[in-house]
Amino acid sequence: MNPDAHKIWQAPRWALAVLLAALGMLGPFSIDTYLPAFAGIARSLDATPVQMQQTLSAYLFGFAFMNLFHGALADSFGRRPVVLTGVAVFTLASAGCALSGSIASLVFFRALQGLSAGAGIVVSRAVIRDMFPPAEAQRVMAQVTIYFGVAPAVAPIVGGWLFVHADWHAIFWFLTAVGVVLFAANYRLLPETLHVTHRQPFNARNLMRGYAQLGSDPRFLLLALASGVPFNGMFLYVLSAPAFLGDHLRLAPTEFFWFFVIAIGGIMAGAWASGRLAGKIEPRRQIRHGFVIMTVVSIGNVVANLLFEPHVAWSILPIGLFSFGWALMVPVVTLMVLDLFPERRGLASSLQAVVGSVANGVVAGVVAPLVMHSTQALAFASLLMMSVGLLAWICLRKRWPQTVGATPASAAA
Repeated sequence: MNPDAHKIWQAPRWALAVLLAALGMLGPFSIDTYLPAFAGIARSLDATPVQMQQTLSAYLFGFAFMNLFHGALADSFGRRPVVLTGVAVFTLASAGCALSGSIASLVFFRALQGLSAGAGIVVSRAVIRDMFPPAEAQRVMAQVTIYFGVAPAVAPIVGGWLFVHADWHAIFWFLTAVGVVLFAANYRLLPETLHVTHRQPFNARNLMRGYAQLGSDPRFLLLALASGVPFNGMFLYVLSAPAFLGDHLRLAPTEFFWFFVIAIGGIMAGAWASGRLAGKIEPRRQIRHGFVIMTVVSIGNVVANLLFEPHVAWSILPIGLFSFGWALMVPVVTLMVLDLFPERRGLASSLQAVVGSVANGVVAGVVAPLVMHSTQALAFASLLMMSVGLLAWICLRKRWPQTVGATPASAAA
């Protein structure tokens, strides 16, 4: 924690949470806002479905690749320069997308968007821990998660409205405007939270040493798995939404929003509960509560799908409850990741994001296409995703109880 934290941010805590959440929203807004215009963009640029998919793949590849470096740069040059540079590049890339006259140009600028959009979410986690002691940091992290949860619900609505009432170019001009506003807000308000004595030298040797230090530490890997993989127990249903909602539950496209309201509502409620519990119960017990909820819900979901025909009356509710359990525990696990290596919080946040991105990519590219044909297969796959995180957490508690704030005698509690 920065020893001068009380001097460099004197505004209300929620104001910083809003600022950091807005930075984190760049990622989902960059993906979800333009999806309703896929067909329109294809017609306008005479692009094939494969080429349109490349606009998404280029973004995701750039996002995942640059996640390796945002945190390391922030540990060396400070949080503020990395955030401002990332937002500036994102703004220019969004304008480039809006001006694109060919699919090749759009793919290029989408890749540039991906390379820059991750700076906000990666660096914001480090900023929180720079500024607040553990219990306060958990509350702020929970507030960020609440605000962040709004983005996936709002982005497609905004994108669809802009596409219908203007055209697809307006979507990227909107993202350009978002970038301008965020740059101005952060230039004016965001303080430099990395204390000068905590900065790391920026050179290849030190960078490789940092990657090796974190990547070879089983505690870091287990915590990253515990936070990143269970998310896919819910995200799997998001990726499979057309088949799950349209084919299995027979919902019309205009009724899909109920699914997202329940899933995102679960995330926001879980994050709110996480913030309320901060400092009142031990962090490891809060994580246990989250995993208990996800385990019970996942097993119940499997049993229900084996015994009953899928129906909208009950099939969506388990996803909202699962999301609640995940959001209840993930702010605490994230803080544990950041506190493993206090001198490399930016790098730890980067690598944690990489683990999550890889898991999301595997589920999107491999798991979802294999299981979306069956609600039973979806339920089993969701249980499997949760189980990976649960086993990682159990292993961590057994092998390194001090990491989770337990003594060996109390680790089994």
